Amino acid sequence: MRSIWKGSISFGLVSIAVKLYSATEEKDIAFHQVHRDDGGRIKYKRVCSIDGEEVAYNDIAKGYELPDGDMVVLTDDDLAELPLTSSREIDVLQFVPLEQVDPIYFNKAYYLEPDARAAKAYVLLRDALEASGRVAVVKVALRRREALATLRVREGVLTLETMLWPDEIRAPEFGFLGDDVELRPQEMAMASSLVDSLSGDFDPTEYTDMYRAAIESVVEAKIEGRDLIPAPEQADGGSSGTVVDLVAALQASIDAAKKGRAAAGAGGAAQATSRGSAVKKAPAKKTAAKKVAAKAPAAAAATAGKKPVRARRSA
Repeated sequence: MRSIWKGSISFGLVSIAVKLYSATEEKDIAFHQVHRDDGGRIKYKRVCSIDGEEVAYNDIAKGYELPDGDMVVLTDDDLAELPLTSSREIDVLQFVPLEQVDPIYFNKAYYLEPDARAAKAYVLLRDALEASGRVAVVKVALRRREALATLRVREGVLTLETMLWPDEIRAPEFGFLGDDVELRPQEMAMASSLVDSLSGDFDPTEYTDMYRAAIESVVEAKIEGRDLIPAPEQADGGSSGTVVDLVAALQASIDAAKKGRAAAGAGGAAQATSRGSAVKKAPAKKTAAKKVAAKAPAAAAATAGKKPVRARRSA
């Protein structure tokens, strides 16, 4: 990992030099806009809406639009005069119980690594924080913006999680909250039973991004020139979106959850059996490969005289 920020944690009169690393990364598939005929990247120009001329990057400033449409132009010098917490300091303000911090406030997570000479002070703060069972509320300036954040310990590393400000959280103002909705005891009991049947310990490795995997398969197929196999059609549940019998729907959900768990338990034995059968099914792959190879001459003849479009990997 490459550090994106260097500074220090201000803990009372103690200063702990640290480096900041992004703790997460996006794994989504990135696409570029390209010309359909030759795959060339589409580029955009920065054009002024008044004179229609292209504007150089160095001539671009920040503008704040007033309600009447007038624009206030701000320069870097104007922003440099703003009161801002030191851009190289994480200022510890308070220690609070983690359960008092609503997860809706959390924005982005970062890891903090101590400077070689600050390792002892870092470990001292880490262990004291972990022993307290609390998180530190801090202020930090990142990318010229002051942010509220928390410090907590994750796998032996101090983790900084930036937060939204209170006025950035929208109030859930929905009409149904004022309605007097009556629930029968039987419905509540069934709902609780469904929760119990789906309860377990959280293991994030059990979940995968199926859409991303499907996109990757499509891209790989394009690169290899293989024929794409359409996804199997899913059975239509026939649901109109209206629950006719809530208790019956809950019971059906409970039964489905139990069947799912039973199937998952039998999965281990099925895997052992499938390993042996996989060896017998190997020739099928060769047959599929022959079919693709047989199609290659016909495809080549159909595209003769045309400029090939090369599949490009996104950066």
